[in-house]
Amino acid sequence: MVTQLVNKFFTIVNIVRFNIVKNKQVTLGNKTRLVGLVIISTCRESEIKIGAGSKLSTSPVNYHLSTFGAMKLVTSRPGARIKIGSNTRIHASCIHARDLVEIGSRCLIAANCQIFDSSGHDLSFDDIQNRINTRGIAKPVIIGDDVWIGTGSIIMPGVTIGAGSVIAAGSVVTKDVPSMCIAGGNPARVIREYNKDIGEGI
Repeated sequence: MVTQLVNKFFTIVNIVRFNIVKNKQVTLGNKTRLVGLVIISTCRESEIKIGAGSKLSTSPVNYHLSTFGAMKLVTSRPGARIKIGSNTRIHASCIHARDLVEIGSRCLIAANCQIFDSSGHDLSFDDIQNRINTRGIAKPVIIGDDVWIGTGSIIMPGVTIGAGSVIAAGSVVTKDVPSMCIAGGNPARVIREYNKDIGEGI
C-alpha cells in the first residue's frame, strides 16, 4: 500500500514536471522515462537530448541506495549541450553543462554523482577579491558507451572516460580514463585493466 502511494505521488510529480520542461530545447527519445523529481533547467539556445529507452530517476522505490537530492540536468550558457545516449540509467545525480557533457549509451550512473564541465570560478590568485565574479573555463566532459560510474563519484571538467570502463564509488576523476579498465580513488587512477586473454583483467 505504501509503495503504491509513493509510486502514485512520483507519477503525479513526473506529469507536472514533464509539462513544464517539454520545450524545443529538451528532446526525449522514445520510451525515455523520467521517474520522481527530475529537475531540468535550460539556458536559451542550449539543448538537452536524452536517447531512447533511457531512465533518469530520483525515486527511492526499488533502488538499493539512499539518494541525497533530486536528479538534475542544467545548461547554464547559450550553446551548452547535454547529450545522453540510449538505454542509459542515471539515478539522483547532477549533470551541469556550460559547454558540453556527453554520456554514451547503456551507461550506469549510480546515485549522488556530480558531473560538470566547469568548476564555477577561476582561481584568480592575482585578484582574489574578484574570484566571486568569475565563471571558470568550461572543458567538455565525454563519457563513452557502457561506462559504469559508482555512487558518489565526481567527474571533473575536461575528463574523457573510455568505453566500458568502471569508476569506483566515491572517486574524483580529474584526468582521462582509458577504455575497459577500473579506476578509483581521489584523484582517480587506473586500478585494473581488462585483459581479454584472461577475462577479468590483471
